[in-house]
Amino acid sequence: MPTHHTASANGLAGAAVVLGVIGLSTSIFFVGGLLGGIGLILGIVALTTAKRTGIGRGKALTGVVTSAIAIAVSVLAAVFFVWYANKTQDCYQPDSFQQYKQCVHHQLTGNAT
Repeated sequence: MPTHHTASANGLAGAAVVLGVIGLSTSIFFVGGLLGGIGLILGIVALTTAKRTGIGRGKALTGVVTSAIAIAVSVLAAVFFVWYANKTQDCYQPDSFQQYKQCVHHQLTGNAT
């Protein structure tokens, strides 16, 4: 019976690490926040299990940390994209890419180029 607990603790901790790392590497595409959320939950459950079994604590902690960072980066990326879209909303129907670049530069810096 202890082997079953050991395997499940390692499995949850391993899954938390994998989801945390994938979430972190995809966090600027927002999907990383979702994966990070799942990884965070699995990591917390794995930490709880590791307290009882003594196995998988390092992996679980790594999963929690990477998942939390993935969530934070996803939130920051979302805030940046909303800010950028709001700041450059007047530039969305340019006649050319050059006009778009000039408009964005003007909107972000206040300088016309």
